[in-house]
Amino acid sequence: MHDRPVPDQELVRRIAQTTGLSPAEAARVIDDVLAWHDETVEDFVRRRHRHHQTYGRRNDEIFELIGDELRHARFAAPELTVRQLRRIVYG
Repeated sequence: MHDRPVPDQELVRRIAQTTGLSPAEAARVIDDVLAWHDETVEDFVRRRHRHHQTYGRRNDEIFELIGDELRHARFAAPELTVRQLRRIVYG
């Protein structure tokens, strides 16, 4: 699990009961969901950059794609320029 407190046991029981998962599996799913929503804008940009590089895209295309992805992301991300995106990835 990640470095966060153990999920609320009532929530674990509820997820286990409604899904048929064991309590340990339910706790792991809850932890995974919380980790997904804890991702920062910077972590998202770096993760998506690596993903797009894996599929052979060039940086000019990658940074445009990431900029578009941020507009539809699950968190409120500020509008970032290509230069700001490059700084996140390369420092």
